[in-house]
Amino acid sequence: MACQSYSQLVAIKRWADRGLCDVVNRDFDKLSKEDAFLMLRILDHIHAVDRIFQHHLQGVPHAFQAPRSANMPELRALADGIRETDDWYASYVDAMTEHDFEQPVDFVFTSGKPARMRRGEIVLHVCLHGTYHRGNAGALLQLRGLTPSRDAITDFLEDMAA
Repeated sequence: MACQSYSQLVAIKRWADRGLCDVVNRDFDKLSKEDAFLMLRILDHIHAVDRIFQHHLQGVPHAFQAPRSANMPELRALADGIRETDDWYASYVDAMTEHDFEQPVDFVFTSGKPARMRRGEIVLHVCLHGTYHRGNAGALLQLRGLTPSRDAITDFLEDMAA
């Protein structure tokens, strides 16, 4: 996969994450207590996985014992953290060469199992993982009669062309 493709994937992730956070922030009080907690759990899980793999890419330890926060963050703090982490990934991939994406990274999953992935595979995983769970969040919003954010690559391209 060419460097430009990784950069575009991360740009799409950042755009989609921000769109979802904006919609959730706008409609959060329209969700039941249970749905609001579930929405926070989904967003927190996406963010925790992004942070865990950010640490793996940086070669530094993280404090996560599971792919979610030990304590549920407030929506504003969570949205700010998502924005910050997405910006980090955008800068990270923009600074990499094609060779960098092929470099292996050894790490340990939160389950304790050792693993190895190439840097490009980690970036791809983070992007695809977020897409999957944004779909969960969008489905929850739709089930409650709320309009989810746009999330498709074609939506991103349309917005960028406007």
